[in-house]
Amino acid sequence: MTERALAESIDALLPQTQCTKCGYAGCMPYARAIAAGEADINRCPPGGAAGVRKLAALLARSAKPLDPACGAEQRRTLAYIDETSCIGCTLCIQACPVDAIVGAAKLMHTVIVELCTGCDLCVPPCPVDCIDMLPLPGAQAPWTRGMADAARARFQFRRLRLERERNERARRLARKAQEKSGQPMPDAKKAVILAAIERAKARMAGVAARNTDNLPPRVQAGIAVVGARRAAAKKR
Repeated sequence: MTERALAESIDALLPQTQCTKCGYAGCMPYARAIAAGEADINRCPPGGAAGVRKLAALLARSAKPLDPACGAEQRRTLAYIDETSCIGCTLCIQACPVDAIVGAAKLMHTVIVELCTGCDLCVPPCPVDCIDMLPLPGAQAPWTRGMADAARARFQFRRLRLERERNERARRLARKAQEKSGQPMPDAKKAVILAAIERAKARMAGVAARNTDNLPPRVQAGIAVVGARRAAAKKR
């Protein structure tokens, strides 16, 4: 089996929460790292002990306890937004890896419960602390392979959509710069496309800091502002 095929087989066993708690930018980057021998099989808290056993069986390895540095196995949770406190900042929408939050700027946001993977990436950016991760009611069905496959598809679609939007934005800026300068820009379109390809390769290959460090720059900036406000409030 090739390394690429092995990574796909590993990815098929991961829960597809895209929470980045493993230290990678999503489930597939983690799967690639395992296939390449760069990561261990016990770094996925959402998959839990059962997930480790599945990976061990696939790779003919011995199962081992979850790495505590990545977090602990826990009951499945879902994000809930206190809609009376939501200010419509859109930071949670930008942070959600599977487009499970809907809303618009300065308008109330809400979580589509059926799509939420429980990754908790939406919690840190919220400037008014109106998002809670609540345990799934015991009577509700657990996370299934079908749900994981659907979450993977949404994650991939979102990445393609964001990449398309970035490319379109770059092309608009290039056209505006050309119109402003009045000078021809040879190979400008080619340069934009090549830059986009390099960014995509870097994201797919790179290791990301777990959880909040893998958020878009605008979201990280929002977190920094909120952190500064909270630090200032504590000093008062």
